Amino acid sequence: MAEKQQLLLLPGLLCDAALWQFQREALVDVAEVTVADLTRSDSIEGMARDALAAAPARFAVAGLSMGGYVALEIMRQAPERVSHLALLDTSGRSDTPELTERRKALIELANRGKFKGVTPRLLPQLLHKDHQFPPLSTIVTDMAQRIGQPAFIRQEIAIMNRRDSRPFLKDIVVPTLVMVGADDQLTPVTVNEELADGIRGAEFQVIARCGHLSTLEKPDVVNRAMFDWLTT
Repeated sequence: MAEKQQLLLLPGLLCDAALWQFQREALVDVAEVTVADLTRSDSIEGMARDALAAAPARFAVAGLSMGGYVALEIMRQAPERVSHLALLDTSGRSDTPELTERRKALIELANRGKFKGVTPRLLPQLLHKDHQFPPLSTIVTDMAQRIGQPAFIRQEIAIMNRRDSRPFLKDIVVPTLVMVGADDQLTPVTVNEELADGIRGAEFQVIARCGHLSTLEKPDVVNRAMFDWLTT
């Protein structure tokens, strides 16, 4: 049997290891998995340093949404340590003024003691309309409660202040997979296609009837693509 890949998984905003539960199960025969803790820093650069400090010497990395921003930062900080890159439902762009104002409003809501109200507001943007009910909605709300208000605020500050990664895409030379839900409202297909077009030889896949949280909504599709990405 071939040696297992070391695989570092990077969660999105208000997400933890549960975001990747189906991939961790499906890839157990080909990967030794580490899920990074992205709750401690208030910058994408700091999150990347935290993830690198806990990661193996050399690894494949996959990030969804905010995790994708961190994955791209890891490619800047330590490209020699990365063997494969997967970007799911994410973007290479910096925040727009409109998005920054929305994030500030959510931070204000959380600071007013209404943190539990954050996830219900976000749920329609996170999941395809066919998936906005248990068990997926429960997984999403439970993750948010585990992350908690202080870490949520740190993550939003990091996302608001992230840099534009598009000028660096041409420097990525590892096997790269880019995937996105066809109905992703937060990081639409065109934004992910921009990533794939900017990275030499990247594979691009659009997942039908899927929103922003593709790893939970369409795990079989994501699992197959990630298996091929790691083993081909």
